[in-house]
Amino acid sequence: MALQLYNTLTAKKAPFVAIDDNHIKFYVCGPTVYNRVHIGNARPAVVFDTLFRVLNELYPKVTYARNLTDVDDKIIQAALDNNESIDALTKRFTTAYHEDMAAINNLSPTVEPKATEHIDDMLALIQQLIDKGHAYEADGHVLFDVRSMDDYGKLSKRDLDDMLAGARVEVADYKRYAGDFVLWKPANEGEPYWSSPFGNGRPGWHLECSAMIKKHLGETIDIHGGGRDLIFPHHENEIAQSECAHDKPFVNYWLHNGYINIDGDKMSKSLGNFRMVNDLLTQYDGEVLRFALLSAHYRSELNFSEDLLSQAKSTLDTLYGYLQAIDKASLDKVDIKSSAAFKALLDDINTPIAISELHRLGKAVKKGEGDAVAAEFVAVADMLGLLQKTPEQWFQGDTKDGLSNNKAVNAKVAQLNAARANKDYALADSIRDELTEQGVQLTRDGWRRM
Repeated sequence: MALQLYNTLTAKKAPFVAIDDNHIKFYVCGPTVYNRVHIGNARPAVVFDTLFRVLNELYPKVTYARNLTDVDDKIIQAALDNNESIDALTKRFTTAYHEDMAAINNLSPTVEPKATEHIDDMLALIQQLIDKGHAYEADGHVLFDVRSMDDYGKLSKRDLDDMLAGARVEVADYKRYAGDFVLWKPANEGEPYWSSPFGNGRPGWHLECSAMIKKHLGETIDIHGGGRDLIFPHHENEIAQSECAHDKPFVNYWLHNGYINIDGDKMSKSLGNFRMVNDLLTQYDGEVLRFALLSAHYRSELNFSEDLLSQAKSTLDTLYGYLQAIDKASLDKVDIKSSAAFKALLDDINTPIAISELHRLGKAVKKGEGDAVAAEFVAVADMLGLLQKTPEQWFQGDTKDGLSNNKAVNAKVAQLNAARANKDYALADSIRDELTEQGVQLTRDGWRRM
């Protein structure tokens, strides 16, 4: 079975055809590093990390670029509010982002370009657009002329004439048309800026991704991913800039993940219901968050709740229980491409079906159906970025003093089992109660900390 992907541009699922079978080029919009990331930011990171793993299995070389926006109005304001330099702020939150992504088992991208390191590339792109009549200078700004592009709006399926109809938008007097967007903006006093032929200023947000993609991946790439909220205006404007500058298609496959709701409500600043990844990590293992994000198909909305997280934790407990019967070191490498779980991932990254296959394999492992099944179980878990701890680490905790504590618990459990074998149920009940008071829960396959 070939890889099938749903393309937002064509609004249908189709077989993936690479530009070059020897080298796949793949880009995902990363964070603006002015704060910790919320669970909505984590969803595309996990979804496209999974696709990255699938592509690596299929092709000899995959270049996965995920950018960092480190110059932005929000960054400037956050630095002022915190009374720190922009450089210190962005470095701090870049490190925090890497920590959060590692905690939910995301692989590092192949390249991670930063906006501030590509200003010259952005200026060159602006000049190309001006030279070709797609951009103009006005009042210290450079703007893209959306009416200069015949099919502007093709990704979001928006008609240019209807785009601003009925919208209460105050249009800047330097714009030729209300929908024109900024490529370069003048810096206010005290703000960071770069020198340019258009005056001291900084780039527009949309421009950054187009320039970084051109620099690291080329003028036409295989796949571009991101959240649905980026379809318009961000990705629409990326298409406009890149295709008008280079006179060729920009991206062959556009992939967008669905929104996250919190307890049934849309996650929004007005509702104050943002769930930050680092806060969630104080309550749940990163694999619990990852499993929850993979539990629904990436294009569907996901209702993120305590119930979902509890269910994810319980399911992982079961899967780690199956893993206890496996000696990974003794297993031969398996060709995962023949597995039903991998075929599910080939069908537009269908992680719910892949997870159900992981369950089926785990049950087969428990029945003792052989090393081949065990190897497939481990390979599928690895492909999903799950079961990356040992069962002992998962069930018994991975603290500095965990070894000595775990030995004591193991000794108590052995005493309890011996008491049961000797039919000394009073002693067994007493030991069980003692373990419960210590926060230890007995399971079918051993024990875990509550």
